[in-house]
Amino acid sequence: MYAIVDIAGQQFKVEKDQKIFVNLLEGEEGAEVKFDKVLLVENEGKVLVGTPEVENASVTAKILGHVKGDKVIVFKKKRRKGYKVKRGHRQNYTQIQISEIVA
Repeated sequence: MYAIVDIAGQQFKVEKDQKIFVNLLEGEEGAEVKFDKVLLVENEGKVLVGTPEVENASVTAKILGHVKGDKVIVFKKKRRKGYKVKRGHRQNYTQIQISEIVA
């Protein structure tokens, strides 16, 4: 059984007990979060497609922790002008574990 769910503006294909990194969510470590924006649910070959969301479907997950992603280097340069800027960025993520899919 899997579901396609909208989490913080991005769509993820999730299965039970799967661990994924999503954009930063509010909540403490160990807290339960519930996502009601389920777009598709597949259960033993039967597919339920929402228009745009599946009725009475939800995905429950547990927050495992808040982490920072890998550093991304942003480098800007204008040739022959002596202009160079080097910056780095680390995105904040939340690691969650899917505990239940209800369809």
